[in-house]
Amino acid sequence: MNTAGTIDRPATHDPALRPFPKSEPAMTLSTDNHASTQPDATASRQNRNRDMQLIPEAMARAHMHERMREAEAEQLGHRLIIARRMQRRAERASLRARRALALAVMQ
Repeated sequence: MNTAGTIDRPATHDPALRPFPKSEPAMTLSTDNHASTQPDATASRQNRNRDMQLIPEAMARAHMHERMREAEAEQLGHRLIIARRMQRRAERASLRARRALALAVMQ
């Protein structure tokens, strides 16, 4: 089980670079009718173990992606609130300037 690409010796240690493994077919078709249709038991068990151990990584990646999406949406909402607040402030400043101009003209 210590071959490259297994849990014991992953091809890369960066979880982001390890894609969720595709499920491999349990049965292989053979052109020879007398040949066994079962794959090597050790390889099958190794693939199943690797797949099962990589599921939490894939779930963690999906969870982290969802949290990032939520954070970006919240940040966008925050920016909108700030923009509206600044717009109201600018409108009040504009009204003050109009009043000051009107008072200056009237005197």
